[in-house]
Amino acid sequence: MSISVLKKIDIRFSEVDSMGVVWHGSFVKYLEDGRELFGVEHGLSYLGVASRGYFIPIVDMSINYKQSAKYGDKLLIKTEFVNSDAAKIIFSYTIFRESDMMMLAKAKTVQVFTDKEGQLVLTNPPFYTNWKKSIGI
Repeated sequence: MSISVLKKIDIRFSEVDSMGVVWHGSFVKYLEDGRELFGVEHGLSYLGVASRGYFIPIVDMSINYKQSAKYGDKLLIKTEFVNSDAAKIIFSYTIFRESDMMMLAKAKTVQVFTDKEGQLVLTNPPFYTNWKKSIGI
């Protein structure tokens, strides 16, 4: 079962270098855009998690760049939930250039749960277990 969202991104001038190529660090923002949309569309938003007394900091991130993007490109960010029994949220990402559907990057992030004091939570919070059940996991 795949749970995902597709976010469209218009490359802005501020995201490129002097050659018009998207700076590699901008891709981190695109992953964030995908996670935010996923949370809103699937009931796992940052504000919703925080309102239940938890934070979900990123503890691991990897991006494998395949092709560059340029100013004027429109990108599609596919953000897909990866199930894990551990107390963590894992997303995989595929970034495409919209005009030719060329894959530009593959990425992955891992987030863990902490309480509001920053202490690591080692078991799945009840709201997260219930959320997973509600989507059929």
